[in-house]
Amino acid sequence: MKEAIVVSGLVLAFATLVTVHVAIVLGLAGRDPRWRALVALVVLPLAPYWALRSGMVKRGSVWIGSVVLYSSLLAISGLG
Repeated sequence: MKEAIVVSGLVLAFATLVTVHVAIVLGLAGRDPRWRALVALVVLPLAPYWALRSGMVKRGSVWIGSVVLYSSLLAISGLG
């Protein structure tokens, strides 16, 4: 039962991370300078940094939270 909860949490955290990362990239693409969107798409840690600096506080916070949750669950699962 514990394994199923951890795996479900991993899937949910990863899906949230990918979704919010795409939302941040699209948000950055609509703001100047637009090159940040391309860089944030490839260099993942820059996405929440630029999101927080651009006023996308909720998106940046969710990105950071999902990374923390995913990392924690990965450590608990013993897969990482």
